[in-house]
Amino acid sequence: MSKILSIETSIAVCSIAIHEDGKLLAISELHQDNVHGSKLVPLIKSLLQEADYSISSFDAIAVAQGPGSYTGLRIGVSTAKGLAFAHDLPLIGIDSLDGLGWQLVGQVESGSFIVPMIDARRMEVYAKVLDANGETIDPLKPVILEEGVFGDFLASGTVYFLGNANKKTEEFLNNSNARYIDKLNSAASLGELAYRKFVNKDFEDIAYFEPNYLKEFLVLKSKKNPLLL
Repeated sequence: MSKILSIETSIAVCSIAIHEDGKLLAISELHQDNVHGSKLVPLIKSLLQEADYSISSFDAIAVAQGPGSYTGLRIGVSTAKGLAFAHDLPLIGIDSLDGLGWQLVGQVESGSFIVPMIDARRMEVYAKVLDANGETIDPLKPVILEEGVFGDFLASGTVYFLGNANKKTEEFLNNSNARYIDKLNSAASLGELAYRKFVNKDFEDIAYFEPNYLKEFLVLKSKKNPLLL
């Protein structure tokens, strides 16, 4: 039996879960902006108390590694690394879009496509295309919402979109084969993916593991005062 504590902070959702052999045992999450820094650790402590676990009860720590919010990913990965290092536990990194898309695996028909997306602001999203079994068909990349986007997949079958970029994508992309599913990133869907990596001993090097921001984080200078960042 392997117990894994999973942390998901890729978007505004601050989410943690406990899994045993990939099966969800407990979850706690907050759907609030800008709370990761102040709420993540208390959320973990509260869930462990409720479930009557200590960190030493776990066999590994799993964390969504990106892409997503720069601040959210930095806080989530730093917390996961700290717990893993302090308690001598292996660290497992999970692609945030794989975790998101996994929520529809086993729920959609064969031959359809799953497109998990995370908002990258303006008319851009982070996306990848999965088949109905969760296998990657088109790899993770930034995608500009423009004419013809996802056209080959929409022409081939039903495409299920999910994530926090659904609203702006639906406004732009009106296609009879497009389905928009109201699901967001959650630690609940990291468990089975983390368990597979645990069985295969596919662990991260804690010292060198970093979030996958996908794009370089830029600090923009203030236009009002050139002396301010």
